[in-house]
Amino acid sequence: MKKIYFLSVLLILCLISQAQEAKRIVSLVPWMTKSLYLMGEQSRIVGCTSFCPVNPADKIPVVASAMSINVEKTLMLKPDLVLASSLIKPEIIDKLKNLGIKVSYQPYPKSFEEICSSFVRLGELVGQGTKSRQIVSEQKERLSKLMAKVPKDKKPKVLIQIGAKPLFAAIPNTAIDDFIRFSGGTNVAAGLKSGDITREYILKQNPDVIFVVTMGIVAQEEKNTWMSYPVISATKSKKIFILDSDQTCSPTPILFVDALDGIIKQMYQ
Repeated sequence: MKKIYFLSVLLILCLISQAQEAKRIVSLVPWMTKSLYLMGEQSRIVGCTSFCPVNPADKIPVVASAMSINVEKTLMLKPDLVLASSLIKPEIIDKLKNLGIKVSYQPYPKSFEEICSSFVRLGELVGQGTKSRQIVSEQKERLSKLMAKVPKDKKPKVLIQIGAKPLFAAIPNTAIDDFIRFSGGTNVAAGLKSGDITREYILKQNPDVIFVVTMGIVAQEEKNTWMSYPVISATKSKKIFILDSDQTCSPTPILFVDALDGIIKQMYQ
């Protein structure tokens, strides 16, 4: 009798879990869209932003830009879940909720650990909790192996520049700062509360390595600018590199560790 009762309860819980799984998702968060692809659940995406990295063959309708959303078009897609970030105005999120649509707010992760926990939460929303946790476990193992190879006797001063006009640097308590910490470097912007910087500040800090995370020709222009300052240690040793913004600024566990792998190789080559 107890066994039958247990199986009945288990069946009910499974049915509830399946009912709560999101089947039709509108993703307004590009890195969440990437995460769904990594889990093999892109078929659930029925709407996305113009910045989401979707496969054109999937023919997913665009319902939003980076900050604005076509609510009417979104409603026509009949989503049972909308993934939103801080770029979407709170009143829009409230409007969607008032219309009976479930909205999952996804703040930008501030660390690799938050990247992993966000990934798992999304996996649970689409019934892929086990798979998402497995992916996270594998990437944490990769991370440990990478960090074990980092020279212990070196602490290079590192600048990760994530904007050109104005100049903007990665500061502590951000996911990008974790690249510096995990690679054994010292962040030259560690004492700043805001990422706004000047070239004069950077020249004074004299970084050993400079990474530029910008898009297109701007990145090469910034690299050339830094190379024009022969007094910087990074210029002398030719350790000024361009990072792929799509990989570096997309907080998924796999892409984070992929980017870190490249950063470590460039820092100590």
